Amino acid sequence: MPELGNLALAIALILAVYSIVANIYGARRNAPDFVVSARHAIWSMCAMVTIAIVVLWVALLRSDFSLEYVASYSSTTLPTVYKITSLWGGQQGSLLFWTWLLAIFTSIAAFQNRRRNPEIAPYALAVLAGVAIFFLLMLNFVTRPFDLLATIPAEGSDLNPLLQNYWMAIHPPSLYTGYVSASVPFAFGAAALITGKLDDGWIRSTRRWAIFSWFFLTLGNLFGARWAYEVLGWGGYWAWDPVENAAFMPWLVMTAYLHSVMIQERKDMLKVWNLSLIGLAFGLTLFGTFITRSGVISSVHSFTQSGLGPYFLSFLIAVTLAYTALLIFRSKQLRSPAEFESYLSREAAFLFNNLILVGIAFAVFWGTVFPVLSEAVRGVKITVGPPFFNRVIAPLALGLVFLTGIGPLIAWRRTTADNLVRSFAAPVALGVATGIVAAAAGVRQWYVLTALSLAAFVIGTVLVEFRRGMNARRHMLAEPRARALVNLVAKNNRRYGGYVIHVGVVVAFIGIVGSSFFRTEVKKSVHEGDSFKIGSYTLRFLGLSEVDTPHLASATARLEVLSADGREITVMSPAKLFFIQAQQPATEVAIRSTPLSDLYVVLAGIDDSGQTATFEVFLTPVVFWLWAGGLLIALGTVIVMWPNVRERAAIATALSRSSTAERELADVAAPGGD
Repeated sequence: MPELGNLALAIALILAVYSIVANIYGARRNAPDFVVSARHAIWSMCAMVTIAIVVLWVALLRSDFSLEYVASYSSTTLPTVYKITSLWGGQQGSLLFWTWLLAIFTSIAAFQNRRRNPEIAPYALAVLAGVAIFFLLMLNFVTRPFDLLATIPAEGSDLNPLLQNYWMAIHPPSLYTGYVSASVPFAFGAAALITGKLDDGWIRSTRRWAIFSWFFLTLGNLFGARWAYEVLGWGGYWAWDPVENAAFMPWLVMTAYLHSVMIQERKDMLKVWNLSLIGLAFGLTLFGTFITRSGVISSVHSFTQSGLGPYFLSFLIAVTLAYTALLIFRSKQLRSPAEFESYLSREAAFLFNNLILVGIAFAVFWGTVFPVLSEAVRGVKITVGPPFFNRVIAPLALGLVFLTGIGPLIAWRRTTADNLVRSFAAPVALGVATGIVAAAAGVRQWYVLTALSLAAFVIGTVLVEFRRGMNARRHMLAEPRARALVNLVAKNNRRYGGYVIHVGVVVAFIGIVGSSFFRTEVKKSVHEGDSFKIGSYTLRFLGLSEVDTPHLASATARLEVLSADGREITVMSPAKLFFIQAQQPATEVAIRSTPLSDLYVVLAGIDDSGQTATFEVFLTPVVFWLWAGGLLIALGTVIVMWPNVRERAAIATALSRSSTAERELADVAAPGGD
């Protein structure tokens, strides 16, 4: 079986090389047979990588410790679900999984473009195959997943206990999916530069890919935050860890890209900017991979034992130089005669939005690499911690939220003063009222008051847009409110799905702000039967129970949670774990979550008698809304990507009845408005 895996990877490498040669030759010589042959080679490459990954999965499920990878990241006692997820728990397996996703996405792109984009698709597929070649070279010659051990151990070393969690079953695949799918719009952007086909055709061909990548980057970051919240036992979900930052930066840049391409589609502007953004997004995915595999930056997420860093850094530099050279070479053709007509316009709001997003990404990048640079220059590693990131990024985040509310209500080209007053009166009033209510409720921090006011302002602008669209449909088509809302979203899904995403981002932002400023912490050592308080809760220690299994030993505490009036609310069960094969301890926290606050309990220690335990308890307000915002973002993205079923004939019939109705619907449902 290992020989089959090695053979499959070797054949995949040969097929990837052939697909590049055949694609380029077929495109340059106008030889469609070679292009078709290259496409078949890509599909065959995907099949070979699939065989390799199945071989490794079978070895993990069978606990075949003759493979070094299986012996290092699995054991006979490891639950089956974690034997499956251990595929991405180590260096070689995660790289193979990455390559598999890349082969799948390249195959899908080849299928989608078998009859369209004949001028740029072969070059785009050649770029994707070139990326695949790099990963296949690593798997064939540098970090081989099917290496055998000279002596077969009786038992494996087990998967890292921190990774034995259900969030780790979905966090890495989600993040990798976001990373790898970003290569498709990058490849088409590079192909547009190579061929000189620099209109917005490549953008329209890859719009769904970009949204798909952004969506999974969003999920990957949220799932990772939830994993940190539940597993690491420190009461938080984001610590500005270098690998967290590496996942956050592509998300920021891809967000900027998705906004700025609307300007190119609508106004034929920002061609250089859009190509630069998609190149930067792809480069940052490679940078994130470099960080996790280089060992130059310490992180709980990284593969510090890896020697792949120099290879990834060299590949990143080569890709950056080649792409930059293409941009410079085509710079004259990328110039646009169109210019911004007014700072009070939607395109200007999108541009400012882009500048802030890229500014945040640069600040995160600088804070991430500064310790490495300081050590290289001065010989002393100067750590950049959360205070730096919070101080720099917090005001930028407020500006970003403000622009999120401004953009939807400002017209393209320019907006008059009367339109500004009419559009923003209600949202501004809602924002001011929210700030006043929060201040009256005792909130005194200026940042929190501003954040709450801006959040209400943004939600108000979205409500205004939905109300305006619903009223237009009811006026023209006499639809009931519910049907008008459903049809409005269905026939303008890109626009209104985007508004739902905006609301989700704002809701998550409020969860972040509230949980960051108002968290309460208590650490107490109590005997069995004793109680202690945090906030309005009383916690009574009821005792400990111990369970031993071949895989792990656990000591679980039982804590009765009482309300202020002495009523029992629930019983919480935090635990200390010890994994037998790995010989490592771990913590299992207990969380009671409500929309108002989370009660978060950690069993920090147990005395020798087992009668006294130390608990660390956090009371964190509104963190629930971070995860709720994530669900809204997911819902909005599904709406955006849903196939549009616009009923043009019915709308055209209704429009013919009234010229006034025609103007209103055009304002609501114009394609450029999304």
